[in-house]
Amino acid sequence: MDMTILDSMRSFIALGGPVVAILLVLSVFALALILIKLVQFWRERVGFHGPANRALHQWIHGSHGDARHTAEADPSPVGAALATAMRLSVARGGAKEVVEDEVGRVAVGRLHDLQRGFRALDAIAQIAPLLGLFGTVLGMIEAFQKLQDAGSAVDPSILAGGIWVALLTTAAGLAVAMPVSLVLTWFETRVENERVAIETVTTSFLSQQALGAARAGLPAGEHDVGVTFTGERSHAH
Repeated sequence: MDMTILDSMRSFIALGGPVVAILLVLSVFALALILIKLVQFWRERVGFHGPANRALHQWIHGSHGDARHTAEADPSPVGAALATAMRLSVARGGAKEVVEDEVGRVAVGRLHDLQRGFRALDAIAQIAPLLGLFGTVLGMIEAFQKLQDAGSAVDPSILAGGIWVALLTTAAGLAVAMPVSLVLTWFETRVENERVAIETVTTSFLSQQALGAARAGLPAGEHDVGVTFTGERSHAH
């Protein structure tokens, strides 16, 4: 069975030429990168916000020790940002600038790590159809050269055979680009959802801190906090 697959791949590459071979290499690289990102997203629990929400609930209800333990045990970017906010609120009294800057720094760093490799996937999704089209153009040129060499003894099968072989590279390019583009869009959506979750959870936490400070009679200006940070699409190698 394995030999049959290998033989089929060799025949496919032989028909499509070097362009198909390049597309095959790109597809293997894209698949490897996608698997790496899937493992990273699973390991960092991207999209799983239950522990962070539970930590926030514990903190609001006065269980600060349990809340910090829950947040610090959460490997997700949301948990890391919330744990940072809790730690600074305890250690430095919840100073607005310190908490906002540090939470923003942690969030941007974690999101940047999640986006690492997106630029490579985006490049593959864009260049694969162009490579396929390039292979088709080369194939068409070769087919018409054969027709010219045939002179008056033109065999329509020569042109037909050359055209379908040429179009094979375009099909191969699209077959690589379409799934990579879809997976990349899904990855970007997950990262954007994570960014929104970080902002929502940490801002809720800091709002509760400001409310607690107001009830305690502290100056409100020192505790009017909210966290925002740039969420621009930033493909990283």
